[in-house]
Amino acid sequence: MTLHSTIGQREGVEKDEKKELYYLEEAAIGGHPDARYNLGCYEEENERIERAGKHWIIAANLGCDDSINALKECYADGKISKEDFAAALRGHQAAVDETKSQQREEAANFFVKY
Repeated sequence: MTLHSTIGQREGVEKDEKKELYYLEEAAIGGHPDARYNLGCYEEENERIERAGKHWIIAANLGCDDSINALKECYADGKISKEDFAAALRGHQAAVDETKSQQREEAANFFVKY
């Protein structure tokens, strides 16, 4: 469970949207891709599609799969350009490639066995 979901969605606790947004922004500034994706969702809910797209592009460049899916929808709806979508795809692939290593693959295979 994240602080974002704790502040924003818990039962019995008053929702503090300003605090929720503050912590999302802090996490996004700190480089957390899911926070950046969630900021994009917040902007989309408030009909600021251009800002949402920018957040999703940044998150995609950090390797966030959900952002790529959101950008696919935006591209299909004509809300972002082909160039922006292509750049986001390249950035996402570069981020994913950076996280690949022999050691990670061995660890993943180890846990599959058990």
